[in-house]
Amino acid sequence: MADIKKGIPFCPLMSVGKDVDMVCTQERCAWYIPNIRKCSMYIMAYNALLEANSKQVTKKRIV
Repeated sequence: MADIKKGIPFCPLMSVGKDVDMVCTQERCAWYIPNIRKCSMYIMAYNALLEANSKQVTKKRIV
């Protein structure tokens, strides 16, 4: 996750239940994937969204 205006990545796990978003620790975090510079939580959510969208498109074609 990131603040789009500032490009600051936020940790979705450490930010849960907080009033202030916690900044991502990047390379110091086990969930961070350095070669693509993204959090694995972001990648999992993105892939789930793509899968959900593809299922909706398939259902629309069947109906």
